[in-house]
Amino acid sequence: MSAKVKIIHEGWIESDCVKAHKVPTTSPTISLIEDGAIVAVVDPGEMPNQQILVDALKKEGLEIKEVTHVLVTHSHFDHYRNVGMFPESTIVVEYFGLWAEGRNKDFLKKFSENIEIISAPGHNYDALSFLIDTKEGKIAVAGDVFWKENYPKKDPYATDLNQLEKSRKKILELADYIIPGHGKMFKVEK
Repeated sequence: MSAKVKIIHEGWIESDCVKAHKVPTTSPTISLIEDGAIVAVVDPGEMPNQQILVDALKKEGLEIKEVTHVLVTHSHFDHYRNVGMFPESTIVVEYFGLWAEGRNKDFLKKFSENIEIISAPGHNYDALSFLIDTKEGKIAVAGDVFWKENYPKKDPYATDLNQLEKSRKKILELADYIIPGHGKMFKVEK
């Protein structure tokens, strides 16, 4: 049985917001992954208010307490700000492992039957992406490895542009679709 992935909050970057609203803000794309007993929220970061996330989960028939895992793609504040909304969830904290029961635990690369954790440094040294097997194909929840479709190659916040290019190449080879850090899902052209 395959997993399900859905964007529950489509993110944006400052330049999108300034054009539309004249206010410079940023917000990550937040995804929901369901794989058997795993109910995971990816990158519950910066947004105008937490009720947006509560309402997005409610629309999916879920409450905060039903989220079993929170997956964080990298340690930039705009992607992890609201981790504290999920006090009972296991947290996948970058490449450091799983945070549960008050301590860090190692994790396997194959997180579940349908979710693989991929090290994807470059935008940040600790970046992860999540490759999920779905009935639609392989979906990579990539964080800021890709900010959005057709985003300029030169990431102004990258810690290592060469490493970022390697991570992008790897994800493009593995995925059929990419959920970027700040935009809508796009299909990988092969």
